[in-house]
Parts: sequence; structure tokens; C-alpha cells
Amino acid sequence: MGATAAHNERQSAFERLLEWREKHLSEKTFTLMLAFAVGLFCAVAAYALHWIIEQVAALLTSSFNERSANWPYLVYPVVGIFVTSLFVRYVVKDNISHGITRILYAISSKRSRLRAHNCWSSVIASAITIGCGGSVGAEAPIVLTGSAIGSNLGRVFKMDGKVVMLLVGCGAAGAIAGIFKAPIAGLVFTLEVLMFDLTMASLLPILVSSVTATCFTYIFRGSTSLFTFTLDSPWTVDRVPANILLGIACGLVSLYFIRSMTLCEDMFARLKDKPYAKLAIGGSMLSLLIFLFPSLFGEGYHDINLLLGGHTEADWNEIMHNSLFSGQGSMLMLYVLLVLLAKSFATAATNGGGGCGGTFAPSLFVGCFGGFLFARAWNYYELGIYLPEKNFALLGMAGVMSGVMHAPLTGIFLIAEITGGYALLLPLMIVSVCSYLTIIIFEPHSIYGMRLARQGKLITHHTDHAILTLMSLDSVIEHEYTAVPPDMELGAIVHKISRSRNSFLPVLDAAGNLMGEIDITKIRHVVFRTELYHHFKARQLMTQPEATLKDDMPMTEVMKTFDSTRADWLPVLDADGHFKGYISRQRMYGMYRKMVADMSED
Repeated sequence: MGATAAHNERQSAFERLLEWREKHLSEKTFTLMLAFAVGLFCAVAAYALHWIIEQVAALLTSSFNERSANWPYLVYPVVGIFVTSLFVRYVVKDNISHGITRILYAISSKRSRLRAHNCWSSVIASAITIGCGGSVGAEAPIVLTGSAIGSNLGRVFKMDGKVVMLLVGCGAAGAIAGIFKAPIAGLVFTLEVLMFDLTMASLLPILVSSVTATCFTYIFRGSTSLFTFTLDSPWTVDRVPANILLGIACGLVSLYFIRSMTLCEDMFARLKDKPYAKLAIGGSMLSLLIFLFPSLFGEGYHDINLLLGGHTEADWNEIMHNSLFSGQGSMLMLYVLLVLLAKSFATAATNGGGGCGGTFAPSLFVGCFGGFLFARAWNYYELGIYLPEKNFALLGMAGVMSGVMHAPLTGIFLIAEITGGYALLLPLMIVSVCSYLTIIIFEPHSIYGMRLARQGKLITHHTDHAILTLMSLDSVIEHEYTAVPPDMELGAIVHKISRSRNSFLPVLDAAGNLMGEIDITKIRHVVFRTELYHHFKARQLMTQPEATLKDDMPMTEVMKTFDSTRADWLPVLDADGHFKGYISRQRMYGMYRKMVADMSED
């Protein structure tokens, strides 16, 4: 009784707080306050995740011999993804993989609602996975965490749907800004990857969240950049052809990364109900790849810094330490190439085996190795003027990120901000744009959006398509209908017609399958002839519908079907062919016009 009274008292106090807020604070002011809180929580989450990863990795690898292979590489990653899978299965009890894809799905189909456990579950799961050597990134889990914080804060304070969606964007921007100390990249990421249509009213909260997260990250982690880069050779115009070629190469590498990741994910998807088989296959793949190429252990930021900060061959050869290639400097190019090719499989094996992580860091990793390899091969074969390998490793990071994420602006500003490489801003633009123009020839959607695009659930910047994506098929189905069996006589059908609200009577068999439909307007010539009531049955009066709709069909396809058939009503069937109801063209267009009007408001 006491606990119930205390709960009611807390609830009453919170309701009084909401009433006070509505009276004294405008929605815009309170949204800015929530954006500040989201930015702060994102910075805390990012700091906590990276601290845990660093501590676990240091504990496990502190005794490794840098000059030889280390057998624990075969064990740690498997243990990590096994523990993660147990945590997800028995504690979280929900799918938390593909963090950014889940945000896109929430925006597109669930009105920006992310579950409360997403505020912490991805942090713990990814910390275990990456700390033990999982070859994935921490960025996507933190972005999911930040967006979940924004979503749940908005819902707790009973903000409307638009504000909740905006706070989801604030969480994503704050997460990117907090991880990389890159506020502009956080803003641009929200615009490009999450595909928010920003107005001036929504721009300020996202900026507040980004700047807040960046400032608190400086407080928590100091002023050092995530990556160490010093410009050795200033950019010159005569490198433009090499920059263009690098951009095209980055686009092709991005295509390889996406396709190989998708291939592996499809393989693991077929083992959906066999978690131990997934662990065995994924763990075996991952441990073997990491044993052969230790650069694949964890996020790979250490090796990125070696390539970006190296000055001599000895510095760059350090990336082969702990491997079978250690001490063989002549094989550096081969090692870099093999690591580049293996990274996507290591990432897919980590997630497919039960781990938790994103593709953000892997795309940076592949880009850095790809850019370095491009410049090293160019110089080795003397294809033209000398290319500084460090600079091209940096440019490659932007190029592959732009291609994989379909986000050239994010690639440009993120790499410029996290490395201080603003002196290379123009070549960053050239490489990123060329990579993007190359990848869209083969893949119209980013690695995050392609999964939803296949299902027609991806929201875009096009208002009409976005509206149709947000529309729910179930919301426009007329579930009230009067069905008749195929052997019902005309007399009984007339009685049914008198009770029907629609102009169509579906003819269903005993299993509920649609056999045809009776159009009331087309049987007037027999309806009033009582002498025919026992001479006609439903199967003689029914006609086939002009088209049928599936209950999982995207609304874009539903609209196209109505336009092509010019029908006023169309039946809807489920996956087993059972009849569910009718969709009215008038009702569907009415809802469409209302949603367009709502979205057009600031």
C-alpha cells in the first residue's frame, strides 16, 4: 500500500511539473532544453562505452608479444560474441543489431519510437563485443543509444510526434559529435544518413545537441583528436587526376564492402533459429581472420593512427606486428590488401555470430587502408607525380565512408574535423563526390537504408514518397465487410446486400480465401426479379477483382495499383491468401492529403 501511494505521489508531482512547463515554457524553449540534455547524455554514453572498450582490450592484450603470432586471438573474439549473444538473448530479449538501420525503421514506420532499453543495452553489448576483439565499430550502437535517449525523453514529457522525431535526430547528431568531437559532422550526418528534412526551427535543437555533446566530450576526454594526422605535403592542383581516380577506387571498394557484407548477412540470416551454429561459424571466421591479420582486432583505430601518423617504413610496418607477416617489410602492400579484403567478412562474422556493433568504424578502416594502398601502389609503379601516402590514407577514409553511407558531406566534414585536416578540404570534396557518384551507379541506397528499401519502408527527402512510407496500410483497410459463400443463392444474397455498407460483397471459401467479388451495381437486373432468387448462386454472379493487394505491400505500390486499375475499391489479402478487407481510393487519398498538410507545417 505504501509503495502504491509513493508511486501515485511521484506521478502526481510529475504531472504538476508538466502543467508548470506548459504554462511557463514555450514548446520551442523546452525543446532546446531537451536537446541540451540529449547532448549531455550522448557525451556520457560515448565516454562510458569507449572507456569500457579500452579497459577490456588492455586487460586482454597487455601480455601479447608484438613480434610473433598470439594464440589468444583465436579465443577472445569468440568469447566476446558468445557473452554478447547471451546478454542479448536473456537480458535484453530484443534485436539490437544494425543500430542505424533500426533508427531509420523507427522514423519510417514507428513514428520515432525506440524502446527504453536501447538507451543502455547497445552500450553494454557493443563494449563486450569490441573489447574482446569484435571487428566492428562503436559508433552505430552509440547513435542508437543517443536516438533512443531523445525518443524516450520526448515521450516522457509528452511531446508531439514532430518533436519526438526531432529529438531522435538530436540524439544521432549528439552521438556522432560526442564520439568524434565533430559538431558539424553530427549535424550533416542527421541530414544525410537519417534523411531529416530540416527547417530553421529544427536546425537549432540539433546544433545545440551537437555542440553540447562535443563540449562535454572535451571535458571528459581532453582536447586530443581521435586520430593523429600531420600534413606532410600541401595539396597541389596537379594531384587532381589522382584524387579523381582515388574517388572512383573508393566507390568500387565501397561496393565490394556493401556486397560482401550483404552476402555474409544473408548467409547468417538463414541460420536465424540456430544461434549455436551462427556462433560456431561466425566465431570461427572471426578468430581465424584476426589470427592471420591482427589489424582486424577491435575497431582498428590503432592501425589507422599508424598509417596516418607514420613517417618512415618502420612506422608503417608496425601494422604487421603480432601477425605472421611481422618483420617482413617487403610484404606491406600485400598485407594491407588482404586486410582490406578481409575486413567486411570479419565485421559480418562478428555481428552474424551474435556480436553487436556497426559498420561506421569499419568503413573508416577500409578507407584508410585503401587510400594508403592506392598511393603506395601509385608510387611503387611510378604512375605519375609522388603521392604522400598519409594524405591519401586520410582521403580514402572520406571516400569509402561517403560511398558506404551515401553521405559525401558527412565524409568530408567528419574527416576534416577529427583529423584537423582542413588543409585537404578540396581534395576531400573531390574524392568524396567521385566515390558517391561511382557507388550510386550500382547501389541506390546506403548500407543502412538498403535493408529497409527492399521492404519499401525507407523514408526519403521526397515528400510524396515519405508520406506514403509513413502511412500504415492497416489504417486504410475497411475491415467491416459482408462476405458470402460461393453457393449462397441470390435470395440470401439480396438479404446480405440490405445489411452491407459497401458496394462489394467478397465471395470467400470455407478457409477464408477470396474467390471473387459481387459488385452490387452490376447485378441490378436480377436483384428485383424474385423468380430468379433460386436460380443464381454467388459463384455465378461474382467477378474477379481488377487487382488484389497484399497486406505487406508498400503504400507506394498500393498507390500505383490504384492508378493503373482506376479502381475505387481493391481487396487486401494476407500472406496466406486470406481476405482481410477492402481499401477505398477515396479514404486513402483523404489520409494522404491530410498527412501532406501536417508535414508541410513548420
